[in-house]
Amino acid sequence: MLREIDTNLWVAEQPLKYLGLNVGTRMTVIRLENGKIVLISPVEMNEILLAQLNTIGRVSYIIAPNLSHYLFAAKCKSIYPQAEFWAAAGLEVKQPKLKIDRLMGDRQGTMFEELDYLLFEGFRTFGLTGASPLNEYVFFHRQSQTLILTDTAFHFDESFPSITRFLAQTIGSYNKLRPSWLEKLATRATEKVKQSVRQVLEWNFQRVIVAHGSLVSTDAKQKFKEGYEWFLECNL
Repeated sequence: MLREIDTNLWVAEQPLKYLGLNVGTRMTVIRLENGKIVLISPVEMNEILLAQLNTIGRVSYIIAPNLSHYLFAAKCKSIYPQAEFWAAAGLEVKQPKLKIDRLMGDRQGTMFEELDYLLFEGFRTFGLTGASPLNEYVFFHRQSQTLILTDTAFHFDESFPSITRFLAQTIGSYNKLRPSWLEKLATRATEKVKQSVRQVLEWNFQRVIVAHGSLVSTDAKQKFKEGYEWFLECNL
């Protein structure tokens, strides 16, 4: 179901298991001034969610923001064939059967003067096949002063099951807005990451939405900064 977060900003949250752990997943929904709807990291659609989306505007853009969050994109595109499917560069190689309308190959830009985006360079993550680039684009919704992340930070707290909390404590992402030890071990291009973080910190965000974990609405910018100071082992 849609949950309203701010003016023209919603999220849709669903259960998701990764390696047997309940980590959940979240789609961010933005309504532009022209009434068009942007879906960032689409989740699995159901009748209730579809009806709610149809009441707030016309789904016009579907975004797969990195090389991992594309699981439900094709189905979403089939439901909204008129929508443009944007994807992070490299996804066309990883998933050649996906019908992508536009590759996000530029490092940064703005969608319709309302939604800024930035390629978070240098960041790598561990998957089932080992360490690999994530190629994630992060977003800043100006109207709501919200930073939108996918896998470049997590925020697991007491609302998650005990086994998820235990693992989050083990890998350093419990009640912290930051990546885990796994991403820290995988990432070598720390100067590129540092440059990306510093550009993100230029945005005036008061809230952070993550795909896995709870939203951060208090001291969000400071928590993001502290999380990446830990990750990079330097002051920012």
